[in-house]
Amino acid sequence: MISASKNPSSPVFKIIPVLQRKAERLSCMRLRSLTLACSLTALTLASVANAAPHTHTGQTQAASASSTQAKAPLPDDTIIAVVNSIPLTTRDVNNRGKLFALSTGLPVNDELMQRLRPQIIRQLIDERLRTQEILSRHINTPPEQIAAAIAGIERRNGMPENALRDRLAQDGVSLTTLIDQIRVQIGWVQVLRQELGARGRVSAKEIAQREDALKRQDGRTEYNLSEIFVKVEDPRHAEEELAFTNTVIQELRKGAPFPIVAAQFSQSQTALDGGSMGWVQEDELDPAVIDMIKQMPVGAGAISNPIKVPGGFVIITVNGKRIIGHQPGHVISIRQAFLPFDAELNPEHITPQQQQTLQKAVKIAQTVHSCDEVAAINQQNGERRPSDPGELQLERMNPQMRGLLESLPLNKVSRPLVSTDGIDLIMVCSKKEKNFADRSPSEIADQLMNERVEQTARQLDSDLHRKAMIDMRIKLKGV
Repeated sequence: MISASKNPSSPVFKIIPVLQRKAERLSCMRLRSLTLACSLTALTLASVANAAPHTHTGQTQAASASSTQAKAPLPDDTIIAVVNSIPLTTRDVNNRGKLFALSTGLPVNDELMQRLRPQIIRQLIDERLRTQEILSRHINTPPEQIAAAIAGIERRNGMPENALRDRLAQDGVSLTTLIDQIRVQIGWVQVLRQELGARGRVSAKEIAQREDALKRQDGRTEYNLSEIFVKVEDPRHAEEELAFTNTVIQELRKGAPFPIVAAQFSQSQTALDGGSMGWVQEDELDPAVIDMIKQMPVGAGAISNPIKVPGGFVIITVNGKRIIGHQPGHVISIRQAFLPFDAELNPEHITPQQQQTLQKAVKIAQTVHSCDEVAAINQQNGERRPSDPGELQLERMNPQMRGLLESLPLNKVSRPLVSTDGIDLIMVCSKKEKNFADRSPSEIADQLMNERVEQTARQLDSDLHRKAMIDMRIKLKGV
Protein backbone atom coordinates (compact mmCIF):
# COMPACT_ATOMS: atom_id res chain seq x y z
CA MET A 1 0.00 0.00 0.00
CA ILE A 2 1.12 3.57 -0.60
CA SER A 3 0.84 6.24 2.01
CA ALA A 4 2.71 9.45 1.55
CA SER A 5 0.08 10.77 3.89
CA LYS A 6 -2.49 9.12 6.13
CA ASN A 7 -5.02 11.55 4.65
CA PRO A 8 -6.68 9.91 1.60
CA SER A 9 -7.19 13.32 0.03
CA SER A 10 -3.47 14.05 0.12
CA PRO A 11 -2.48 15.39 -3.33
CA VAL A 12 0.43 13.06 -3.87
CA PHE A 13 1.36 9.49 -3.09
CA LYS A 14 5.07 8.69 -3.26
CA ILE A 15 6.80 5.65 -4.75
CA ILE A 16 9.23 5.01 -1.91
CA PRO A 17 6.71 3.27 0.37
CA VAL A 18 5.52 1.14 -2.56
CA LEU A 19 8.90 -0.39 -3.24
CA GLN A 20 9.77 -0.81 0.42
CA ARG A 21 6.46 -2.48 1.27
CA LYS A 22 6.69 -4.81 -1.70
CA ALA A 23 10.00 -6.05 -0.31
CA GLU A 24 8.53 -6.41 3.18
CA ARG A 25 5.53 -8.39 1.93
CA LEU A 26 7.72 -10.79 0.05
CA SER A 27 10.24 -11.20 2.84
CA CYS A 28 7.52 -12.41 5.23
CA MET A 29 5.76 -14.98 3.02
CA ARG A 30 5.26 -18.34 4.67
CA LEU A 31 7.33 -21.21 3.31
CA ARG A 32 6.76 -24.94 3.44
CA SER A 33 10.21 -25.33 5.03
CA LEU A 34 9.91 -25.64 8.82
CA THR A 35 13.41 -24.25 9.22
CA LEU A 36 12.77 -20.97 7.43
CA ALA A 37 9.32 -19.46 7.88
CA CYS A 38 10.08 -16.39 5.77
CA SER A 39 11.30 -16.25 2.21
CA LEU A 40 14.95 -15.90 1.51
CA THR A 41 14.33 -15.46 -2.18
CA ALA A 42 11.80 -12.76 -1.42
CA LEU A 43 14.77 -10.48 -1.03
CA THR A 44 15.50 -10.81 -4.73
CA LEU A 45 14.40 -8.17 -7.16
CA ALA A 46 16.92 -9.29 -9.75
CA SER A 47 14.92 -12.44 -10.41
CA VAL A 48 12.01 -10.56 -11.97
CA ALA A 49 13.74 -8.99 -14.94
CA ASN A 50 13.02 -9.86 -18.56
CA ALA A 51 15.43 -12.71 -18.22
CA ALA A 52 16.29 -13.99 -21.67
CA PRO A 53 19.35 -11.92 -22.63
CA HIS A 54 19.41 -9.68 -25.69
CA THR A 55 22.75 -9.48 -27.46
CA HIS A 56 24.45 -7.41 -30.13
CA THR A 57 25.24 -8.83 -33.55
CA GLY A 58 28.03 -11.33 -33.18
CA GLN A 59 27.02 -12.38 -29.68
CA THR A 60 25.79 -15.87 -28.93
CA GLN A 61 22.05 -15.84 -28.28
CA ALA A 62 21.51 -17.64 -24.98
CA ALA A 63 18.10 -18.98 -25.91
CA SER A 64 19.17 -20.34 -29.30
CA ALA A 65 22.29 -22.29 -28.40
CA SER A 66 21.76 -25.98 -29.04
CA SER A 67 24.21 -28.57 -27.92
CA THR A 68 24.11 -31.63 -25.76
CA GLN A 69 24.56 -31.37 -22.01
CA ALA A 70 27.92 -32.53 -20.76
CA LYS A 71 27.64 -35.93 -19.11
CA ALA A 72 30.04 -35.16 -16.26
CA PRO A 73 29.35 -32.24 -13.88
CA LEU A 74 31.24 -29.09 -14.76
CA PRO A 75 33.90 -27.89 -12.28
CA ASP A 76 32.70 -25.13 -9.97
CA ASP A 77 35.08 -22.59 -11.46
CA THR A 78 33.92 -23.19 -15.05
CA ILE A 79 32.92 -19.89 -16.66
CA ILE A 80 29.46 -20.26 -18.19
CA ALA A 81 29.12 -16.70 -19.47
CA VAL A 82 30.83 -13.33 -19.39
CA VAL A 83 28.43 -10.40 -18.90
CA ASN A 84 30.10 -7.10 -19.76
CA SER A 85 33.44 -8.58 -18.62
CA ILE A 86 31.96 -10.06 -15.42
CA PRO A 87 32.15 -13.89 -15.29
CA LEU A 88 29.28 -16.18 -14.34
CA THR A 89 30.46 -19.56 -13.07
CA THR A 90 29.00 -22.98 -12.42
CA ARG A 91 29.41 -22.31 -8.70
CA ASP A 92 27.12 -19.27 -8.99
CA VAL A 93 24.44 -21.32 -10.71
CA ASN A 94 24.66 -24.23 -8.26
CA ASN A 95 24.46 -21.93 -5.24
CA ARG A 96 21.34 -20.26 -6.62
CA GLY A 97 19.74 -23.64 -7.22
CA LYS A 98 20.48 -24.70 -3.64
CA LEU A 99 19.04 -21.46 -2.32
CA PHE A 100 15.89 -22.07 -4.36
CA ALA A 101 15.59 -25.54 -2.82
CA LEU A 102 16.05 -24.19 0.69
CA SER A 103 13.55 -21.36 0.24
CA THR A 104 10.79 -23.56 -1.20
CA GLY A 105 11.31 -26.47 1.17
CA LEU A 106 11.51 -28.86 -1.80
CA PRO A 107 14.37 -31.24 -2.54
CA VAL A 108 16.06 -30.34 -5.81
CA ASN A 109 17.57 -33.38 -7.47
CA ASP A 110 19.97 -33.45 -10.42
CA GLU A 111 17.19 -33.98 -12.96
CA LEU A 112 15.18 -31.00 -11.71
CA MET A 113 18.29 -28.84 -11.53
CA GLN A 114 19.03 -29.62 -15.16
CA ARG A 115 15.59 -28.35 -16.12
CA LEU A 116 15.89 -25.24 -13.93
CA ARG A 117 19.48 -24.43 -14.88
CA PRO A 118 18.73 -22.41 -18.06
CA GLN A 119 16.32 -20.13 -16.21
CA ILE A 120 18.71 -19.76 -13.27
CA ILE A 121 21.42 -18.68 -15.70
CA ARG A 122 19.12 -16.12 -17.29
CA GLN A 123 18.23 -14.85 -13.83
CA LEU A 124 21.88 -14.48 -12.85
CA ILE A 125 22.66 -12.67 -16.10
CA ASP A 126 19.92 -10.20 -15.18
CA GLU A 127 21.48 -9.76 -11.75
CA ARG A 128 24.85 -9.02 -13.30
CA LEU A 129 23.31 -6.37 -15.54
CA ARG A 130 21.35 -4.80 -12.71
CA THR A 131 24.39 -4.82 -10.44
CA GLN A 132 26.43 -3.05 -13.11
CA GLU A 133 23.70 -0.44 -13.53
CA ILE A 134 23.60 0.11 -9.77
CA LEU A 135 27.36 0.61 -9.68
CA SER A 136 27.33 2.93 -12.70
CA ARG A 137 24.95 5.19 -10.81
CA HIS A 138 27.29 5.17 -7.78
CA ILE A 139 24.60 3.63 -5.58
CA ASN A 140 26.12 2.01 -2.52
CA THR A 141 24.40 -0.44 -0.19
CA PRO A 142 25.70 0.03 3.36
CA PRO A 143 26.84 -3.22 5.03
CA GLU A 144 24.65 -2.33 8.00
CA GLN A 145 21.58 -2.40 5.76
CA ILE A 146 22.42 -5.89 4.51
CA ALA A 147 23.16 -7.06 8.06
CA ALA A 148 19.83 -5.63 9.21
CA ALA A 149 18.00 -7.51 6.44
CA ILE A 150 19.64 -10.80 7.46
CA ALA A 151 18.93 -10.12 11.13
CA GLY A 152 15.31 -9.47 10.19
CA ILE A 153 15.05 -12.87 8.51
CA GLU A 154 16.52 -14.51 11.62
CA ARG A 155 14.19 -12.61 13.93
CA ARG A 156 11.05 -13.48 11.96
CA ASN A 157 12.08 -17.13 11.98
CA GLY A 158 12.83 -17.18 15.68
CA MET A 159 16.50 -17.92 14.95
CA PRO A 160 19.33 -16.77 17.21
CA GLU A 161 21.90 -14.33 15.87
CA ASN A 162 24.12 -15.78 13.11
CA ALA A 163 22.01 -18.96 12.93
CA LEU A 164 21.10 -18.23 9.31
CA ARG A 165 24.76 -18.38 8.29
CA ASP A 166 25.05 -21.81 9.92
CA ARG A 167 21.78 -23.03 8.34
CA LEU A 168 22.93 -22.03 4.86
CA ALA A 169 26.33 -23.63 5.40
CA GLN A 170 24.64 -26.84 6.54
CA ASP A 171 22.78 -26.98 3.22
CA GLY A 172 25.87 -26.13 1.21
CA VAL A 173 24.76 -22.60 0.30
CA SER A 174 27.23 -19.75 0.40
CA LEU A 175 26.09 -16.79 2.50
CA THR A 176 27.42 -14.61 -0.32
CA THR A 177 24.60 -15.90 -2.52
CA LEU A 178 22.00 -14.41 -0.18
CA ILE A 179 24.02 -11.23 0.40
CA ASP A 180 24.29 -10.63 -3.34
CA GLN A 181 20.52 -10.97 -3.71
CA ILE A 182 19.88 -8.52 -0.89
CA ARG A 183 22.38 -6.05 -2.30
CA VAL A 184 20.77 -6.14 -5.75
CA GLN A 185 17.31 -5.71 -4.27
CA ILE A 186 18.19 -2.65 -2.25
CA GLY A 187 20.19 -1.09 -5.08
CA TRP A 188 17.53 -1.76 -7.72
CA VAL A 189 14.92 0.01 -5.59
CA GLN A 190 17.16 3.07 -5.69
CA VAL A 191 17.56 2.77 -9.46
CA LEU A 192 13.79 2.67 -9.99
CA ARG A 193 13.36 5.71 -7.77
CA GLN A 194 15.83 7.61 -9.91
CA GLU A 195 14.20 6.46 -13.16
CA LEU A 196 10.71 7.42 -12.06
CA GLY A 197 11.68 10.80 -10.71
CA ALA A 198 8.63 13.06 -10.72
CA ARG A 199 6.56 10.17 -12.10
CA GLY A 200 7.03 8.48 -8.73
CA ARG A 201 3.97 10.31 -7.48
CA VAL A 202 0.29 9.63 -8.03
CA SER A 203 -1.88 12.70 -7.81
CA ALA A 204 -5.31 12.99 -6.24
CA LYS A 205 -6.68 13.80 -9.71
CA GLU A 206 -5.38 10.51 -11.13
CA ILE A 207 -6.92 8.62 -8.22
CA ALA A 208 -10.26 10.34 -8.79
CA GLN A 209 -10.16 9.47 -12.49
CA ARG A 210 -9.57 5.80 -11.69
CA GLU A 211 -12.40 5.88 -9.12
CA ASP A 212 -14.77 7.24 -11.79
CA ALA A 213 -13.64 4.53 -14.21
CA LEU A 214 -14.34 1.84 -11.61
CA LYS A 215 -17.83 3.19 -10.99
CA ARG A 216 -18.56 2.89 -14.70
CA GLN A 217 -17.54 -0.77 -14.50
CA ASP A 218 -19.98 -1.53 -11.69
CA GLY A 219 -21.57 -4.97 -12.11
CA ARG A 220 -18.81 -6.50 -14.23
CA THR A 221 -16.75 -9.52 -13.15
CA GLU A 222 -13.15 -9.13 -12.04
CA TYR A 223 -10.59 -11.64 -10.82
CA ASN A 224 -7.82 -11.66 -8.25
CA LEU A 225 -4.95 -13.41 -10.04
CA SER A 226 -1.34 -14.40 -9.50
CA GLU A 227 0.98 -15.11 -12.41
CA ILE A 228 4.35 -16.52 -13.35
CA PHE A 229 5.50 -15.18 -16.71
CA VAL A 230 8.17 -16.96 -18.75
CA LYS A 231 9.51 -14.86 -21.60
CA VAL A 232 10.11 -16.39 -25.04
CA GLU A 233 12.87 -14.61 -26.92
CA ASP A 234 12.23 -16.27 -30.29
CA PRO A 235 8.62 -17.47 -30.85
CA ARG A 236 9.86 -19.82 -33.59
CA HIS A 237 11.87 -21.79 -31.03
CA ALA A 238 9.81 -21.85 -27.83
CA GLU A 239 10.22 -25.54 -26.97
CA GLU A 240 12.74 -24.98 -24.17
CA GLU A 241 10.73 -22.20 -22.50
CA LEU A 242 7.62 -24.38 -22.71
CA ALA A 243 9.52 -27.28 -21.12
CA PHE A 244 10.65 -24.97 -18.31
CA THR A 245 7.10 -23.69 -17.81
CA ASN A 246 5.84 -27.26 -17.49
CA THR A 247 8.59 -27.99 -14.95
CA VAL A 248 7.48 -25.04 -12.82
CA ILE A 249 3.86 -26.20 -13.02
CA GLN A 250 4.87 -29.68 -11.86
CA GLU A 251 6.66 -28.28 -8.81
CA LEU A 252 3.74 -25.96 -7.97
CA ARG A 253 1.33 -28.88 -8.12
CA LYS A 254 3.64 -30.84 -5.83
CA GLY A 255 3.33 -28.07 -3.26
CA ALA A 256 5.97 -25.43 -4.02
CA PRO A 257 4.69 -22.05 -2.73
CA PHE A 258 3.43 -19.98 -5.69
CA PRO A 259 4.70 -16.60 -4.32
CA ILE A 260 8.20 -17.94 -3.75
CA VAL A 261 8.49 -19.58 -7.16
CA ALA A 262 7.16 -16.39 -8.76
CA ALA A 263 9.75 -14.33 -6.88
CA GLN A 264 12.47 -16.64 -8.17
CA PHE A 265 11.51 -17.20 -11.78
CA SER A 266 8.72 -14.94 -13.03
CA GLN A 267 9.93 -12.39 -15.56
CA SER A 268 7.18 -9.89 -14.84
CA GLN A 269 7.43 -7.05 -12.36
CA THR A 270 4.54 -8.70 -10.46
CA ALA A 271 7.18 -11.05 -9.08
CA LEU A 272 7.91 -8.28 -6.56
CA ASP A 273 4.55 -9.18 -5.04
CA GLY A 274 5.00 -12.92 -5.36
CA GLY A 275 3.28 -12.88 -8.74
CA SER A 276 0.18 -11.10 -7.45
CA MET A 277 -1.66 -9.15 -10.16
CA GLY A 278 -4.34 -7.97 -7.74
CA TRP A 279 -7.89 -7.46 -9.01
CA VAL A 280 -8.13 -7.25 -12.80
CA GLN A 281 -11.00 -7.17 -15.27
CA GLU A 282 -11.44 -9.25 -18.37
CA ASP A 283 -10.65 -6.39 -20.74
CA GLU A 284 -7.22 -6.09 -19.09
CA LEU A 285 -6.35 -9.72 -19.87
CA ASP A 286 -5.29 -11.69 -22.91
CA PRO A 287 -8.19 -13.70 -24.42
CA ALA A 288 -6.31 -16.96 -23.79
CA VAL A 289 -6.02 -16.09 -20.09
CA ILE A 290 -9.73 -15.26 -19.89
CA ASP A 291 -10.63 -18.61 -21.45
CA MET A 292 -8.49 -20.41 -18.88
CA ILE A 293 -9.60 -18.59 -15.71
CA LYS A 294 -13.28 -19.07 -16.56
CA GLN A 295 -12.67 -22.81 -16.28
CA MET A 296 -10.63 -22.67 -13.08
CA PRO A 297 -11.85 -22.91 -9.48
CA VAL A 298 -10.94 -20.22 -6.99
CA GLY A 299 -8.04 -21.20 -4.73
CA ALA A 300 -4.25 -21.18 -4.67
CA GLY A 301 -4.17 -24.96 -5.14
CA ALA A 302 -5.46 -24.71 -8.71
CA ILE A 303 -2.61 -24.13 -11.16
CA SER A 304 -3.28 -23.50 -14.84
CA ASN A 305 -1.63 -25.26 -17.73
CA PRO A 306 0.83 -23.14 -19.76
CA ILE A 307 -1.03 -20.27 -21.44
CA LYS A 308 0.55 -18.86 -24.60
CA VAL A 309 0.43 -15.07 -24.58
CA PRO A 310 2.30 -12.40 -26.55
CA GLY A 311 5.95 -12.60 -25.52
CA GLY A 312 5.89 -15.95 -23.77
CA PHE A 313 3.95 -18.28 -21.50
CA VAL A 314 2.06 -17.53 -18.31
CA ILE A 315 0.96 -19.71 -15.38
CA ILE A 316 -2.13 -18.48 -13.53
CA THR A 317 -3.81 -19.18 -10.21
CA VAL A 318 -7.16 -17.59 -9.30
CA ASN A 319 -7.22 -16.19 -5.76
CA GLY A 320 -10.68 -14.65 -5.94
CA LYS A 321 -13.62 -13.67 -8.12
CA ARG A 322 -16.17 -10.90 -7.58
CA ILE A 323 -18.68 -8.58 -9.17
CA ILE A 324 -17.39 -5.02 -9.22
CA GLY A 325 -19.12 -3.00 -6.55
CA HIS A 326 -20.57 -6.07 -4.79
CA GLN A 327 -18.45 -8.36 -2.65
CA PRO A 328 -19.84 -8.74 0.88
CA GLY A 329 -17.65 -10.46 3.42
CA HIS A 330 -16.49 -10.47 7.02
CA VAL A 331 -13.25 -9.22 8.53
CA ILE A 332 -11.88 -9.87 11.97
CA SER A 333 -8.96 -8.58 13.98
CA ILE A 334 -7.16 -10.98 16.29
CA ARG A 335 -4.26 -11.20 18.69
CA GLN A 336 -2.20 -14.33 18.99
CA ALA A 337 0.35 -15.62 21.48
CA PHE A 338 2.80 -18.32 20.44
CA LEU A 339 4.50 -20.44 23.09
CA PRO A 340 7.50 -22.18 21.50
CA PHE A 341 8.75 -25.67 22.24
CA ASP A 342 12.44 -26.28 22.96
CA ALA A 343 12.48 -29.14 20.41
CA GLU A 344 10.26 -30.52 17.67
CA LEU A 345 7.22 -32.25 19.15
CA ASN A 346 7.24 -36.04 19.16
CA PRO A 347 3.84 -37.22 20.50
CA GLU A 348 5.40 -40.44 21.74
CA HIS A 349 8.18 -38.69 23.67
CA ILE A 350 6.90 -35.39 25.06
CA THR A 351 9.61 -33.42 26.85
CA PRO A 352 9.11 -31.83 30.29
CA GLN A 353 9.32 -28.37 28.69
CA GLN A 354 6.55 -29.25 26.24
CA GLN A 355 4.34 -30.52 29.09
CA GLN A 356 4.97 -27.30 31.02
CA THR A 357 4.18 -25.23 27.91
CA LEU A 358 0.84 -26.99 27.46
CA GLN A 359 -0.06 -26.44 31.11
CA LYS A 360 0.88 -22.77 30.72
CA ALA A 361 -1.30 -22.47 27.62
CA VAL A 362 -4.30 -24.01 29.37
CA LYS A 363 -3.91 -21.57 32.27
CA ILE A 364 -3.70 -18.60 29.88
CA ALA A 365 -6.86 -19.74 28.10
CA GLN A 366 -8.68 -19.78 31.44
CA THR A 367 -7.41 -16.50 32.90
CA VAL A 368 -6.75 -14.01 30.08
CA HIS A 369 -9.65 -11.82 28.91
CA SER A 370 -8.26 -9.03 26.73
CA CYS A 371 -6.39 -8.67 23.45
CA ASP A 372 -3.74 -6.49 25.10
CA GLU A 373 -2.96 -9.31 27.53
CA VAL A 374 -2.56 -11.79 24.66
CA ALA A 375 -0.19 -9.42 22.85
CA ALA A 376 1.86 -8.94 26.03
CA ILE A 377 2.16 -12.72 26.50
CA ASN A 378 3.34 -13.11 22.91
CA GLN A 379 6.03 -10.48 23.46
CA GLN A 380 7.15 -12.18 26.67
CA ASN A 381 7.66 -15.40 24.70
CA GLY A 382 9.84 -13.86 22.00
CA GLU A 383 7.12 -12.82 19.52
CA ARG A 384 8.02 -15.67 17.15
CA ARG A 385 4.79 -14.89 15.31
CA PRO A 386 3.22 -11.43 15.02
CA SER A 387 0.84 -10.50 17.82
CA ASP A 388 -1.35 -8.64 15.34
CA PRO A 389 -1.37 -10.15 11.83
CA GLY A 390 -3.74 -7.41 10.60
CA GLU A 391 -7.29 -7.62 9.31
CA LEU A 392 -8.26 -11.11 8.18
CA GLN A 393 -11.05 -12.06 5.79
CA LEU A 394 -12.96 -15.07 7.09
CA GLU A 395 -14.04 -16.18 3.61
CA ARG A 396 -10.40 -16.68 2.52
CA MET A 397 -9.38 -18.88 5.45
CA ASN A 398 -9.20 -22.65 5.40
CA PRO A 399 -12.40 -24.29 6.69
CA GLN A 400 -10.90 -25.42 10.01
CA MET A 401 -9.54 -22.00 10.99
CA ARG A 402 -12.64 -20.22 9.72
CA GLY A 403 -14.87 -22.47 11.79
CA LEU A 404 -12.76 -21.85 14.89
CA LEU A 405 -12.76 -18.05 14.57
CA GLU A 406 -16.41 -17.72 13.52
CA SER A 407 -17.56 -19.54 16.65
CA LEU A 408 -15.08 -17.90 19.05
CA PRO A 409 -16.70 -15.14 21.17
CA LEU A 410 -14.98 -11.77 21.39
CA ASN A 411 -12.22 -11.47 24.00
CA LYS A 412 -12.13 -15.21 24.70
CA VAL A 413 -8.93 -17.19 24.17
CA SER A 414 -9.16 -20.19 21.84
CA ARG A 415 -8.30 -23.70 22.89
CA PRO A 416 -4.52 -24.35 22.64
CA LEU A 417 -3.57 -25.04 18.99
CA VAL A 418 -0.64 -27.45 19.11
CA SER A 419 1.89 -27.69 16.26
CA THR A 420 5.29 -29.37 16.00
CA ASP A 421 7.14 -26.22 17.11
CA GLY A 422 4.83 -24.76 19.75
CA ILE A 423 1.32 -23.78 20.85
CA ASP A 424 -0.83 -20.96 19.46
CA LEU A 425 -3.49 -19.12 21.42
CA ILE A 426 -5.84 -16.82 19.51
CA MET A 427 -8.32 -14.18 20.64
CA VAL A 428 -10.82 -12.39 18.36
CA CYS A 429 -10.84 -8.66 19.10
CA SER A 430 -13.46 -7.49 16.58
CA LYS A 431 -15.75 -8.73 13.80
CA LYS A 432 -17.45 -6.68 11.10
CA GLU A 433 -19.01 -6.93 7.68
CA LYS A 434 -17.24 -5.30 4.74
CA ASN A 435 -17.76 -4.78 1.02
CA PHE A 436 -14.42 -5.96 -0.35
CA ALA A 437 -15.17 -4.49 -3.75
CA ASP A 438 -14.63 -1.01 -2.32
CA ARG A 439 -11.13 0.29 -2.94
CA SER A 440 -9.57 2.94 -0.77
CA PRO A 441 -7.70 5.87 -2.38
CA SER A 442 -4.39 4.38 -1.25
CA GLU A 443 -5.27 1.01 -2.83
CA ILE A 444 -6.06 2.75 -6.12
CA ALA A 445 -2.82 4.72 -5.87
CA ASP A 446 -0.96 1.48 -5.22
CA GLN A 447 -2.43 -0.05 -8.39
CA LEU A 448 -1.56 3.00 -10.49
CA MET A 449 1.98 3.03 -9.13
CA ASN A 450 2.40 -0.70 -9.73
CA GLU A 451 1.49 -0.15 -13.38
CA ARG A 452 4.01 2.69 -13.62
CA VAL A 453 6.79 0.73 -11.90
CA GLU A 454 6.11 -2.29 -14.14
CA GLN A 455 6.42 -0.20 -17.29
CA THR A 456 9.58 1.55 -16.08
CA ALA A 457 11.28 -1.68 -14.98
CA ARG A 458 10.51 -3.45 -18.24
CA GLN A 459 11.87 -0.57 -20.29
CA LEU A 460 15.04 -0.28 -18.22
CA ASP A 461 15.67 -4.03 -18.32
CA SER A 462 15.19 -4.01 -22.07
CA ASP A 463 17.69 -1.16 -22.43
CA LEU A 464 20.26 -2.97 -20.28
CA HIS A 465 19.99 -6.15 -22.36
CA ARG A 466 20.14 -4.28 -25.64
CA LYS A 467 23.40 -2.58 -24.69
CA ALA A 468 24.97 -5.63 -23.05
CA MET A 469 27.88 -7.71 -24.32
CA ILE A 470 27.02 -11.28 -23.27
CA ASP A 471 29.43 -14.05 -24.26
CA MET A 472 28.10 -17.55 -23.57
CA ARG A 473 31.14 -19.81 -22.97
CA ILE A 474 29.28 -23.06 -22.25
CA LYS A 475 26.41 -24.18 -24.44
CA LEU A 476 23.94 -25.78 -22.09
CA LYS A 477 20.63 -27.16 -23.21
CA GLY A 478 18.06 -24.39 -23.20
CA VAL A 479 20.60 -21.62 -22.75
